[in-house]
Amino acid sequence: MSGHRVKLVSNYKEENSLNRIVSRGMVMFAGLLVSPFAQTPHLLQAMEPSSHQDPRLSILREFLAGTGAPVAKHAEAFLRAADENDLDWRLLPSLSIIESSGGKFCKNNNIFGWGNGIERFPSIRAGIHRVAERLANSKLYKDKNLEQMLRTYNANADYPARVMRVMRSIGPADIPNSVIN
Repeated sequence: MSGHRVKLVSNYKEENSLNRIVSRGMVMFAGLLVSPFAQTPHLLQAMEPSSHQDPRLSILREFLAGTGAPVAKHAEAFLRAADENDLDWRLLPSLSIIESSGGKFCKNNNIFGWGNGIERFPSIRAGIHRVAERLANSKLYKDKNLEQMLRTYNANADYPARVMRVMRSIGPADIPNSVIN
């Protein structure tokens, strides 16, 4: 019987020792996997324009956050889409505020009421870029001034004034964009 206990104790010690080695190896392996990503937040920050680099970004984030708009986290996408399509940087966020209260009331990632609110987008970001592209390139909107564009977007008589009021609330049009381009 005592020989049997010695064997059990011996097996337990070997198994316990093996578990410790495997555990240490797993921790070391996990550490190796994690260590390259430990610097990722700094790399991501370097890739994203900071509010110090493009003053429009901090202005837009502050405005959208102040309205409680869920689209505040998409401020950079609004700026990129506007810059890529040569639109006023305040237009897209203003349309989203008027059409869906900044994403509070939207379906199918359609924060712009695009296509009478029926159009579906795979993501809010995709919707931002698609609507910007259409406003810049569609025959319906291209080569129109802002007021004409807004009258085409929504035929309600007060619509252009409402959107332009939000645009003025965001800030002036002529803030230089130093990074987003």
